[in-house]
Amino acid sequence: MRCLIASSSRDKTESDFSESRQVRLAVAAMAAEEILELSNGRITAKIAAWGATITSLIVPDAHGNLADVVLGFDTLEPYMKGISPYFGCIVGRVANRIKEGKFILNGVEYSLAINNGPNSLHGGLKGFDKVVWDVVERKSGECPSITFQYHSKDGEEGYPGDVTVRATYSLPDSTTLRLDMEAVAENKATPINLAQHTYWNLAGHNSGDTLDHSIQIWGKHITPVDENTIPTGEIMPVKGTPFDFTTEHKIGARINDVPGGYDHNYVLDSGEEKNGLKHAAKLKDSSNSRTLDLWTDAPGMQFYTANYVDGITGKGGAVYGKHSGVCLETQGFPNAINQPNFPSVVVQPGEKYKHTMLFEFSA
Repeated sequence: MRCLIASSSRDKTESDFSESRQVRLAVAAMAAEEILELSNGRITAKIAAWGATITSLIVPDAHGNLADVVLGFDTLEPYMKGISPYFGCIVGRVANRIKEGKFILNGVEYSLAINNGPNSLHGGLKGFDKVVWDVVERKSGECPSITFQYHSKDGEEGYPGDVTVRATYSLPDSTTLRLDMEAVAENKATPINLAQHTYWNLAGHNSGDTLDHSIQIWGKHITPVDENTIPTGEIMPVKGTPFDFTTEHKIGARINDVPGGYDHNYVLDSGEEKNGLKHAAKLKDSSNSRTLDLWTDAPGMQFYTANYVDGITGKGGAVYGKHSGVCLETQGFPNAINQPNFPSVVVQPGEKYKHTMLFEFSA
């Protein structure tokens, strides 16, 4: 029981302030270290409040054998120390690259944090992947879910306006993970483009490279890039090029024909639709027949083959090398804020940004 001792109002104020600050810091530390489990008895996800990050996803193969199919770390410390190359997190306020970290909106030029060569990448130095999200709702039962929320302040990383972001991970059926992302621009127009940055290895996170995985992408065009990985503004047909995955191909079959490996935005323009979502990609591991079908309502998808991952020690001591995972980041087009011919990523005050991803697993 706290003792009540007469003292000056100043003493009480300083003491209470110090105690309140310590409590806030302790709560923040506990929240940062929080990892929540989402399971339906068949697939099990572990998701951290730090970056709304998927740290583990256990999925069965055709024989019922379980494996963790996402790259990551056993503890949150590497994520919080910046060692992670965006493993499993939600990136924003604007995913992918913005040329030279600059854009003009409503006559005002904004300058962002530069963190990728001359460009701003995935929201800047402290994007949505490097903050603690609040857990605002948890549901159990037939469709278990966890909802995270983050408030991004006006001027954060150089972006205009306050934005409230929500991300709900759910398991709508036995072999499906769903992610619904929403963001409301509260008081200024601002670009918003969120992406989920999981690195997939359907043979298991510790099974080596993914060059033997096969993939089909429902996109007949890409947005080609310059030497700084910024789109040129062109919409290029993939037919007859190493970028053509309109039919299934092994990832490694033509990767050496693409300098550096795949790190390109596909225009999702040829997918079948289901419940308002477009078929974006089908990723398959031939060794154990796990398959991931990705559905989305986003206009584009970054296909990235972990070209810059080099000797990172992850879960269970596994060493992740080049091409050890595959990222399928559905998104608005990179640098869209500076490309008037790309679909707009600007959200007006009071408007709501929405982005859904459906991950269907089969064996």
